[in-house]
Amino acid sequence: MLRVGMHLWTLRVQPYSQVTQSVTGCIPTQSVGTILGADMANALPDLKLLRIFVSVVRHQGFANAQQELNLSTSAISTYMSQLEAALGLVLCHRGRGGFSLTSKGELFHQETLRLLAELEGFEQYAAALKGELRGTLNLGVIDSTVSDKALPFAEAIGAYSQEHPAVHLHLSVMSPYELQLGVQDNRLDLAIGAFSTRMSGLIYMPLYREQHWLYCSSRHPLFNERRIPEQVITQQRMVGRGYWSQAELARHGFKHSAATVESMEAQLILVLSGAYIGYLPEHYAQAWADKGDLRVLLPATFGYQAPFSMIMRRGRSREPLIQTFRDLLKAQLNQA
Repeated sequence: MLRVGMHLWTLRVQPYSQVTQSVTGCIPTQSVGTILGADMANALPDLKLLRIFVSVVRHQGFANAQQELNLSTSAISTYMSQLEAALGLVLCHRGRGGFSLTSKGELFHQETLRLLAELEGFEQYAAALKGELRGTLNLGVIDSTVSDKALPFAEAIGAYSQEHPAVHLHLSVMSPYELQLGVQDNRLDLAIGAFSTRMSGLIYMPLYREQHWLYCSSRHPLFNERRIPEQVITQQRMVGRGYWSQAELARHGFKHSAATVESMEAQLILVLSGAYIGYLPEHYAQAWADKGDLRVLLPATFGYQAPFSMIMRRGRSREPLIQTFRDLLKAQLNQA
């Protein structure tokens, strides 16, 4: 018997090989057990169905969940129908009007998230008793860090996977704002990036500072100019970032932007077009600068350093999966 929250479950123990079979490689296919209550003894739906339901809600539809689940829309529809039949409830509306949860579907979704989180915590606790880590670690990072020698992120992931092969890693590349939201609502366990604004409920652990310069490309009229006045540079068409506030833009020397991007790759493309100037991380732009395609503009005035941090939700930093990766990354940084 296992008590999860307010519910009491009778678990059917199956061999590990059966427990780990899944649609995507990590969705168990066995039933958890039966609900014991005063007026009901209905079988709980398979965990596979619950996880498919959560994925469908997260992606707001069957088609959008196909890639994560590695299932066709017809298969997802069949599984959702099985779940609704087992519960005797209509969980969602789907059709030309789009995807939406019913009122009972909303309640069931929240309870499903809570149940799956507690079961995952129980699995991690049981694994910890045996001296091994198991479960899923959801990591997030901002884009274009792969060329940053100051961040040994790939090395840390490699070492972590070697030391803890039973842990399933899920890595997402997002904007700073999306990373913070992901950690805040527990979609991400840990994230790394430069955060100009901070959100409540998160822990920010400083890592290092990333150098940025203002660039123009060889196609831009300023590329071959020698002594360029600051006033001339500030009048150029400049690329801003969607997650910058007006105050942040002003701190970098500009009153307005002529284009907006959400990633460094998009920013590089616009700068290389010759129609705009824009800030780029030094390590990311270096390959194009070495080829003569990019030039730094007035570095004494327009350079800045972005402080990188590792963020976690307050109260979760001591969880085994998170703490182990955090400590390993810090060790890698100390070696760099």
